[in-house]
Amino acid sequence: MKRLVDIVLSSVGLVLLGLPLLLLAGLVHRKLGSPVFFCQSRPGLNGRPFRMIKFRTMTDARGRDGCLLPDADRLTGFGRLLRASSLDELPELWNVLRGDMSLVGPRPLLVEYLPLYSHLQARRHEVRPGITGWAQVNGRNGLSWDRKLELDVWYVDNRSPWLDLRILWLTFRKVLARDGISAPGEATMPPFTGPQMEPER
Repeated sequence: MKRLVDIVLSSVGLVLLGLPLLLLAGLVHRKLGSPVFFCQSRPGLNGRPFRMIKFRTMTDARGRDGCLLPDADRLTGFGRLLRASSLDELPELWNVLRGDMSLVGPRPLLVEYLPLYSHLQARRHEVRPGITGWAQVNGRNGLSWDRKLELDVWYVDNRSPWLDLRILWLTFRKVLARDGISAPGEATMPPFTGPQMEPER
């Protein structure tokens, strides 16, 4: 049932948003250059990698050593607007239609994080990743990594059609409020380095 809903809603979304997506792609090309899309391998269901697609939000600015500059230096005002409004995520509807993602589920993170998860945290991959999820409507990037992953696993254990509807509604409200876009003191989110250890008592 969930997969059927994903197919129907992503198809309708791509049709209705076809023209706005083209206009947005033109703006991204004008302000940030080519390529318009940012594509990256991300872990999907059961950790199997897929190619996630979204609008790019950063430039390719590099330092004298040829390495990319930090996120904060490459994230322009236009890019921040795309992230704050979540417009950069709209191309992921294609991933939903293909079956790589769901509308609702834990956000797909980086492939290199896979060996860093605890056994419990790794359970977030028991469902398809989502465009939005329980962690996104409960703090997004304002949460610590441990808390975010804890909420992802909570969703896996408690998922239902009604919870998905609630998350979609809360996502709409969060986008309007532009809440939790980045971690405190960060342009986006600091890298995940593994579960935080409890202090020795």
